[in-house]
Amino acid sequence: MGRKQREEKIEQLSVGVDLHKSQLTICVMREDGELVQEGMYRTTAEGYRSFVQKMHEWEQELGCSVAMAVETTGNARYFRNRMEAEGFSVVVVNTNKFKVISQSTKKNDRGDAATLAYYLGKDMLPESHLADQSSEELRRMIKCRSLLVSSMVKMKNQIHGMLLGYGIATKAAQLQSNKKRQALVKDLADQGFTEAAASLEVILGIIEGVQEQIKVLEKRLREMTKDDEDVELLMTIPGVGFLTASSIAAYTKDLDKRFCGDFKRFASYVGIVPSVHNSSETVHMGRITKHGPQELRTAFVQATMGMIRLSKITGEWRLMTDYRAMKTGKGSGKSIIATTRKLARIIFAMLHNREPFNPALMVRDKCLFTVEEVIGA
Repeated sequence: MGRKQREEKIEQLSVGVDLHKSQLTICVMREDGELVQEGMYRTTAEGYRSFVQKMHEWEQELGCSVAMAVETTGNARYFRNRMEAEGFSVVVVNTNKFKVISQSTKKNDRGDAATLAYYLGKDMLPESHLADQSSEELRRMIKCRSLLVSSMVKMKNQIHGMLLGYGIATKAAQLQSNKKRQALVKDLADQGFTEAAASLEVILGIIEGVQEQIKVLEKRLREMTKDDEDVELLMTIPGVGFLTASSIAAYTKDLDKRFCGDFKRFASYVGIVPSVHNSSETVHMGRITKHGPQELRTAFVQATMGMIRLSKITGEWRLMTDYRAMKTGKGSGKSIIATTRKLARIIFAMLHNREPFNPALMVRDKCLFTVEEVIGA
């Protein structure tokens, strides 16, 4: 078979891309696995232009389409958007479901790119979902707030430890207002610990600044979600406030498209399903997997805790009676997670059906716990 005849039969070139911060390594393969080209480009404006130009040259020379595969990285979204704008199809690979690269005994950039190209040609790559731009911005805002809150908690814990070293036992409430915080500074100074008082004042000033920035972020979050229907739906759940609703909404867009009405897939994504260890006829259920976004999982737990705190409203609901019964035998930790999984089913059904929370369904003889029953499947 001549070169011209062989080229006419090529329908797609598979391009594996090992993407890093400063460079990308590529491997181009034909459908039969034959290597066409390997190379490396810088992730600069000029580097991207050279890469795109070379791909278009291959398209024209061989009369074929170009498909690309890239692992999920911090700049995978930028790469995908830029390549799709050039007319190339791009698969962003779910690395949690594609272990061929991470478990390879001989791992390097060229090898990783070749592996991606090979499996792309076989249509055997698990695709990762990338949120739309607005959801991504909302997620980043939520993560930024979470980071600030975490930093503030660490500083407050440091203060409690420092003051205990000077014989002053403190409670969380003493750091809640500026007046009470200044009273602690004065107490240290009155006891002659002037240097410690100066250090405490510096830390308290940082905490005050962080609190102001958190308020700025929360104001921005409200502006970003003021017309978000998912947030409005989620806030109809007793105990679910604006921040919890925003966190859940940020990670659950395109619910039906991503999970096809399958709650098990959704629960696995959230990371609230138990790990399973199978050996012969023995099946051991371990701790929850904790796969998926930590912010989403935390938001679900916070929703459960909010419902538990509103016992005057929720106390007779099946979720809560089952929680209290389980708590007696298994403790609060496991009981909260089990209740969170049940609440996640309800939230999944609410978002699927586009319906607000219905307290009438929480009555013991009417409560629906299987998603199939809830969504009428």
